[in-house]
Amino acid sequence: MSIVRNFLGSGMIAATLMAPTIGLSEVKLEVASTFPKGLAFLGESADVLAERLGRMSGGDVTMEIYGAGDLVPAFEVFNAVSTGAVPAGWDWIGYWAGTVPVTGLAAAMPFGPDPAVFMAWMKDGGGEQIVQRAYDKFNVKFIPCHVTAPEPGGWFNKEINSVEDFQGLKMRISGLGGKVLNKLGASTQVIPGGEIYVALERGRIEATEFSLPIIDKALGFNKIAKYYYYPGWHQPASWNSLIINMDVWKGMTDTQRTYVEEACNAQIQWSMAVAMRPQGDQIAEFEAGGTEVRRFPAPVLAELEKYSAEVLNEEAAKDPLFKEALDSIKAFMAKANRWQSLQELPRTMN
Repeated sequence: MSIVRNFLGSGMIAATLMAPTIGLSEVKLEVASTFPKGLAFLGESADVLAERLGRMSGGDVTMEIYGAGDLVPAFEVFNAVSTGAVPAGWDWIGYWAGTVPVTGLAAAMPFGPDPAVFMAWMKDGGGEQIVQRAYDKFNVKFIPCHVTAPEPGGWFNKEINSVEDFQGLKMRISGLGGKVLNKLGASTQVIPGGEIYVALERGRIEATEFSLPIIDKALGFNKIAKYYYYPGWHQPASWNSLIINMDVWKGMTDTQRTYVEEACNAQIQWSMAVAMRPQGDQIAEFEAGGTEVRRFPAPVLAELEKYSAEVLNEEAAKDPLFKEALDSIKAFMAKANRWQSLQELPRTMN
């Protein structure tokens, strides 16, 4: 049974594509996703949001979710929303780092905050406002809507015993983590989720990371890669968002905008709640099928952390808003970590 049905009953029913209706009556949005339609957790989250928003607003604001490529290719969603070619998008915000550098950090920070701290920074520590300032010149409204739990470190067909094993490795990895591995001699690239399996199968890449175990299972990586490494140093937590063309957003009433924002706030809670339970069982299933689940050796993680700091500082030197966000996250983490360290309990019970 899907996550959507476990929580909210049946998913959205597909409808005929039409232009958004905005005015004194209801608002109907077509939403272009960067993920395949219905993909476990990531794609389903958009469907849950659409159903939630429709119920909360009594049909005053509704969304129709389209999978990657249905309206525009996955990596063209931001530009399509910016220009108004589509009214809204559902994304992992780090995909836009080439255009909006700060999104690479706000999406996922290597060796950065855990989901709870990242959520607190985004919603109460100024993160949302920093990203919105970057989006303003692109005519895009940014609404953080889903936080993903720590991801695995990736799927490999060879053991990673030292950082030298990354030398020459062709790997699909998104965000700042890819820049880190490039420093270690890897050849990295970003490929949309729906295209990764074929790229790995045909040898275009030799390793990949994508998301949580249940999502990796849905994409079939366990069928073509032997080693499953942890932890996900490159994405201890990551953000998906709903983006809306600013003209469309301004055309909504205050009440309609409130419905959208509060539905997204509720969706963040959903994303944190549903991620925990199924992952352990999925890892056990992988192991039963022959996958070797490993942790990166401590010296490898130490080197990855060192090079991550270099990349973060280099990116901050290039872009003032990136630097502002990095300084903000570091300061927020320092305060949160002080609180968390004082609250740590001895774990002697199973």
